Amino acid sequence: MSQTDFDILVIGGGPGGYVAALRAAQLGLSVAVVEAQHLGGICLNWGCIPTKALLRASEINHLLHDLEPYGFKAENVSFDFAKVVARSRAVSKQLASGVAHLLKKAKVPVFNGYGKLAGLTADKKRKVSVTAKEGATTTLTAQHVILATGARARTLPGLEPDGNLIWSYREALVPETLPKRLLVIGSGAIGTEFASFYRNMGSEVTLVEVAPRVLPVEDEDISALAKKSFEKQGIKVLTSAKIGSLQKAGQTVTVPVEVAGKQQNITVDTVISAVGIVGNTENLGLENTKVVVERTHIVTDALCRTGEPGVYAIGDLAGAPWLAHKASHEAVMCVEAIAGKKVHPLDPTKIPGCTYCRPQVASVGLTESKARDAGYKVRVGKFPLVANGKALAMGETDGLIKTVFDEVTGELLGAHMIGAEVTEMIQGYVIARNGELTEAELAETVFPHPTISESMHEAVLAAYDGALHF
Repeated sequence: MSQTDFDILVIGGGPGGYVAALRAAQLGLSVAVVEAQHLGGICLNWGCIPTKALLRASEINHLLHDLEPYGFKAENVSFDFAKVVARSRAVSKQLASGVAHLLKKAKVPVFNGYGKLAGLTADKKRKVSVTAKEGATTTLTAQHVILATGARARTLPGLEPDGNLIWSYREALVPETLPKRLLVIGSGAIGTEFASFYRNMGSEVTLVEVAPRVLPVEDEDISALAKKSFEKQGIKVLTSAKIGSLQKAGQTVTVPVEVAGKQQNITVDTVISAVGIVGNTENLGLENTKVVVERTHIVTDALCRTGEPGVYAIGDLAGAPWLAHKASHEAVMCVEAIAGKKVHPLDPTKIPGCTYCRPQVASVGLTESKARDAGYKVRVGKFPLVANGKALAMGETDGLIKTVFDEVTGELLGAHMIGAEVTEMIQGYVIARNGELTEAELAETVFPHPTISESMHEAVLAAYDGALHF
């Protein structure tokens, strides 16, 4: 007879949910996962991982059409688009299978179905009903329930995905053919990554943003460089844009776009809507509980506790930043707090953000404007990658490293990067933020040569005594 009573039940098997279960098992707690669709969640199946596989293919295609500066020549370069897509799906499947293996190895049972809070037992344990796809229902009990159901794409009126002319990220990940003309609405991480992929595969791409600049959550200098680089690649960028009602006609769609009072009609084969996400709070049994939902996300305290005793929420469901690594960190923190361990609340300003467009973008902490708005007197350092030897040797000179320091204490308030492989380098500044390092420790750190990471050192020096190589 299978076990139905646990210390912890986790509803959702994404990067928050499965990590919570694994950590609970490590701590000797009995734990189970309830997952309705696929282990690994959106990240492994429809987000972080398959997009990176696609982007890798598009980078290769870009290089194959830009060989002359390196002394190479290739003629009649072509690709099998179906194989490009199939590879990304295979990568996702491999990782999702890996999650299943990890849970099995940790002896964590997985209940396939939709989990829902279903009241309390006589001894005050949480009841969770699990409804399988075929309709059968199982009731599980636990002292603690962690909600980790993630989020889904936001849908705006008139922009509902139809699987044909209008796509969400899901349709954009498994296209049957490469659109010749593509309009991407929204220039956050999702929008810019798809714009990069499709442009580097050969599509004509227009990127539309209602905010005054692309990548609006990033530092203004980074946004400006990103726009310049996108346009150099042939992406048409429209900011401060107002979008009218879409008009479908056969296999094309026309989108009225107004910029600076001037109206233009853009006709394309496909529109990708990348206008944000909403939390999956529906059908969780939150009625008659003290769980508070605001703007589609569950409100929690610093230790992921909701207003209902014994119920927690982590990851995208609990609000911004909507990042897989934030979900995983919250998972460990939440479980360890349940287990009675001393934990430190998560500081959002110490969570890195990464966007894998070309060139890549990465950041941590406060932007220059937000630091000034918060009352800091700042010192700012900037170092362009065109002055970096490794970037020059690689032919990847589009980029900038920017640091923001508190002039009074020397604390690194924020770091902002655009360029080749900056998503791999940002962790250096994250460690500095987490370790509360000042400019003194960073300036005295020896960076290896020749590397692009040397630019991180130069950007620190630029904020104080001055960069040595620019």
